[in-house]
Amino acid sequence: MQAPSDLALLSEFFDRYGVALTTGDIAAVAGCYALPGMVVADSYSFTFTSPAAVALSFLGAAPTYRDQRIIAANAEFLDVRQLSEALTLVAVEWEYLDSDGQALTGERFHYLLPTDSSGPRITTVVATH
Repeated sequence: MQAPSDLALLSEFFDRYGVALTTGDIAAVAGCYALPGMVVADSYSFTFTSPAAVALSFLGAAPTYRDQRIIAANAEFLDVRQLSEALTLVAVEWEYLDSDGQALTGERFHYLLPTDSSGPRITTVVATH
């Protein structure tokens, strides 16, 4: 695990990312990514090299959240590993909250985040279910 101040920075980042995802703020989602970036899952993978490509890859997420009436996403850290001075690997389980106030079991992902003077940003996402 990292120092408390580093965890606070990561918590703030994932709070901002969760809000962007659930509100459909595609520009804010794109701003959470370092470029080039990659998403990897069992049945697909894709890369992106521009903010526009990030935005396009997440356009389908907002309607999915709306259809499921998801209004909030909370990232629970399962593991945080400092790989180098600038790279952190974070295992996250997302908990979603629907408009009735019910918690919904979310998905698990590993995120590789480089951190620079502007803070952490995602460079690689691995869906781990």
